[in-house]
This record gives sequence, structure tokens and C-alpha cells, in this order.
Amino acid sequence: MLVDGGAGAVGILAIQLARFRGARITAIASARKLEFVKRLGAEHVIDYRAVHFEENVSGMDVVFDTVGGETLQRSWGVLKAGGRMITIASDSETTTDNRVKQAFFIVEPNHEQLIRIGDLLDSGDLHPLVDAVLPLTQASAAYTGEVRERRGRGKLVVTVAHVT
Repeated sequence: MLVDGGAGAVGILAIQLARFRGARITAIASARKLEFVKRLGAEHVIDYRAVHFEENVSGMDVVFDTVGGETLQRSWGVLKAGGRMITIASDSETTTDNRVKQAFFIVEPNHEQLIRIGDLLDSGDLHPLVDAVLPLTQASAAYTGEVRERRGRGKLVVTVAHVT
């Protein structure tokens, strides 16, 4: 399995969940995040700034794309025949490319899966990373990416009520 954007908020969880299910993972990230992505469970990591991943990867059963655009287009070539492309990149939602339409994925709630993920969180087998915790008054800034207090890894969490 190849994870495009392996050090991003969704890639972090994708790597851990795939590893938990026994997948062998190759991830793409920047050089400064390669060791971090390895610790998450990727067996191979590729610095996207140093090499073209499609020259070093082939025969993937699954590509999980979180980046979209040119990265998504280049990722088609690393799939083996019958492989599955999945993308969550927002630019894929309105595409006219039928391949991308078929690969675009939006999460739908599934009770059993949510319980299993909760169990993984409770057991410590799944480690979400929180980049910043913001009050509800900053929800708009969190959604639009205008938050300045970010550390660069994980999700933004918006608190609805003050927690002590």
C-alpha cells in the first residue's frame, strides 16, 4: 500500500490503521518527517522533494491519496493491474475524470467500524495526533486553514465547552 501524504493528519491515521490490518506500507512525506512516518509503521518512506516516487514504487495493491492534483495523477502508474486507488483530496470531488470520480471517497458513518476504532484508541494501538486545540470561536479559522499556532502534525481540535 502506498500512502500519499503520509505525514499529514489523515495519512498518520491511514498508516496506523493499515499497519494494524497487516498491510506493508510505503509512504510519501518530506525529508524532515521520514523518521516520524517510519515510527507510525511505514516500512518504506520516500522524500517527495528528493525523488519522483513513481520511479521507485510499482505494483501497489492500494494507493491512498490525501494530496490530489499532480500527485494523484502520478499515482495511477504505481498501481498493479486490478489495484485500487482511493483519494480524499478535495479537488477530486468536482472532477470530470471518471477514474478520479470512482476513486474519490467520503467517509460514511459505520457503527461497527467506529466501535472498533474506539477500541483501538482505548487500547493505545491507534495514536491520533492533535496539532492544536482551539475554542469554538476559532472554528472558522480552523476550517479555512488560517490557524497560526500549528505545530505541523495532526488534526485541529475545536472545543465546544471548556474542559479542565
